[in-house]
Amino acid sequence: MNLFLAQANVSDTVNETGGAVSVAIDFLKTHGPEYIFQILMAIVILIVGRIVANVVRNAVTKAMRSRNVDASLVGFCGSLIFFIIMAFTIIAVIGRFGVKTTSFVAILGAGAFAVGMALQGTLANFASGVMILLFRPFKVGDFIEAAGVAGVVKEISIFSTIVGTGDNKKVIVPNGQAYGGVITNYNGYATRRIDMVMGIGYESDMNKAMDIMNRILEGDARVLKDPSPTVAVSELADSSVNFVVRPWVKAGDYWAVKFDFLKKCKEEFDAAGIEIPFPQTVVHMSKLEN
Repeated sequence: MNLFLAQANVSDTVNETGGAVSVAIDFLKTHGPEYIFQILMAIVILIVGRIVANVVRNAVTKAMRSRNVDASLVGFCGSLIFFIIMAFTIIAVIGRFGVKTTSFVAILGAGAFAVGMALQGTLANFASGVMILLFRPFKVGDFIEAAGVAGVVKEISIFSTIVGTGDNKKVIVPNGQAYGGVITNYNGYATRRIDMVMGIGYESDMNKAMDIMNRILEGDARVLKDPSPTVAVSELADSSVNFVVRPWVKAGDYWAVKFDFLKKCKEEFDAAGIEIPFPQTVVHMSKLEN
């Protein structure tokens, strides 16, 4: 009895297997060419997508290197572009097999939106860092004023800029704040103008004072001849006759020329008897009679 049942089970299994094979053969005969074509098209799309991704990545990185963009940013942007193109390529391949990609793209977009909202500040700093490295409003070594901080740029990274202040403090400025506000780059041009105001007493010789200041400027080789320096009377103030002194110098000589001029001007004025007055007020007193 058991032997008979075993033989029956084997026979049923063989019949089922044969039926499945027959169905598979019929399916391949009917749909095989179509699926082979879809597989070949998917392979072609993958190959073309990879070629396009490589070409675009190489073009972008080459353009960024020609603009002297930071090497870390070049590599990051190249990889980001490559993976974005490949992601769309894979979505296109999935679509070749009849899979609905609409929901997939929607889920991907929703996930990206959620991550973007969670990292809003970080992404803003990242985007600003990219803009700084691309458009270079300042570079390492420049003396800048941004986000309420003034100092020399020591390092520019993707998310922040490190500034060294005059009293040797290290200040880390988020790129979003640095790029989102007004940036003053004191090394943006090769030359700078020094603006100074010098005052002398009303009793002092005005022309003599102007001659002294012009002579000091002419004797300093760091002062540029073109544009020529300006020394002119700017104001008849309450306590002094004020002059504007405006020499042009190379950006790197700015502070040294200014400090040297002020020192020499004081020495020359003292030697010539020209007074640099303190603020003063004249008080008139009258005597009242009984």
